[in-house]
Amino acid sequence: MTDSPSLSVLATSFNSIAALYATARPDYPAALFDAVEELAGRPLAGADVLDVGAGTGIATRLLRERGARVTAVEPGSGMAAQLRADQPDLPLVRADGNALPFTLETADFVTYAQAWHWTDPERSLPEAIRVLREGGALALWWNKPDLGVRWAAEQQERLRTRLAGFHSHGISRRSTTETIMGRSGARLRVVEHELRWTRRVSLDGHLANLATHSYFSVLGRQERDALLADERAELLKFHPDGIVDEPYRVDLTVAIKAKAEGEADHRTYWASRDGKPRPTPQHR
Repeated sequence: MTDSPSLSVLATSFNSIAALYATARPDYPAALFDAVEELAGRPLAGADVLDVGAGTGIATRLLRERGARVTAVEPGSGMAAQLRADQPDLPLVRADGNALPFTLETADFVTYAQAWHWTDPERSLPEAIRVLREGGALALWWNKPDLGVRWAAEQQERLRTRLAGFHSHGISRRSTTETIMGRSGARLRVVEHELRWTRRVSLDGHLANLATHSYFSVLGRQERDALLADERAELLKFHPDGIVDEPYRVDLTVAIKAKAEGEADHRTYWASRDGKPRPTPQHR
């Protein structure tokens, strides 16, 4: 096993596989955007949204379908080119979340889909706060394998043993919340939520999805093909018909910028099943 790739190497590895990324990666369920609206206390329809680290525009497209006025922000040349090809009428700015080229209080939402962990929170958090209007929301979310499903948990363990530093740069919802609360110079109310969903794909589609993840995209072709071939053999034990129901857990964190009047509530909230935010036990 080779040394773990650096964060910068992993972050830029997507540019060479942008076309595959656009077709193989999963979308996000409608319930996610329902939750974003519920927890932020405002609709996406008619909102000015900066979708940062937009990649090939998977979340961008879904935000636009909800009626948001979206400007995509993407630093990678390959990813931005794919996004431009797929959504040619979309405003696109080549930049990253550490230095947003927008003026003060220009957005109702700043969103990061699968992208916040590529930023430096010491820089990206103040930048998000700066461009958000009062009452606006920073929304961060990730599709993650649901490790409560046996075959998915076993797959993650296999990959951990074969890929150097596998997910060593990863994040958790709790660490994200603690980062926001600990480093924010503005008054924010942080709300957490998770939901589960599945996507049915062919075995080939699932393996293509795996190949778009950074720890695969930095491998040499021979090593990558061998690893994917081994995964195919293992997965056929669980999915002999060649159809895979990919189980996902979506982790969502929403941080709402308080209005100038009144004091902010700095507690962390957990969104209960009825969608109403309630304080988490450790912050009661």
